[in-house]
Amino acid sequence: MVKQSNFWSFYLTLSCLVLGIYSFYSNVNNAWLIAPPTSILLFLSLLAFALCVIGFQDRRTWKTKMRSWVTLFLALLLMTSMLFVLAFTSLFSNIGKNEHLKTISSPNHNYTIDFYSFDAGATGPFGVRGELDGPLWFKKRVYYEEGVHQVTLQWESDTILKINSTTLNLGQAEEE
Repeated sequence: MVKQSNFWSFYLTLSCLVLGIYSFYSNVNNAWLIAPPTSILLFLSLLAFALCVIGFQDRRTWKTKMRSWVTLFLALLLMTSMLFVLAFTSLFSNIGKNEHLKTISSPNHNYTIDFYSFDAGATGPFGVRGELDGPLWFKKRVYYEEGVHQVTLQWESDTILKINSTTLNLGQAEEE
């Protein structure tokens, strides 16, 4: 049990680290967000920390000792960063306003896009954003325009949507 917990805590910590980095990357670059929510990553890092504490009893070789210390350091780093992200988002999520405008589906019902109006008040801009829904919690921001309050939508085909004056090819956006 001790050997397995040392092994699993190490790989669970590495998985959480990769998912956390990808979550940050996908938010910055408007890529598909496939990482689970931050609260789930925090739970997984807490689980990795608990397994790491159990795995500290495994002192067979210097490699297992080193893996235990690396896992402990990474798990603590992950927990504090996830707690910071959760605290930051909960404190600043009340600034401004996000309002759901509408949800539309493509004519063949392969694509569903949620449109939101955002207004950061005195701290930033206002505008409209569109998020393409994927399976589970997956989302991708496919449309973002500042300085508008409403959207006018018109499907030109099953994959091409005209939003205000912008033409969006969802078949092409899906490949990126």
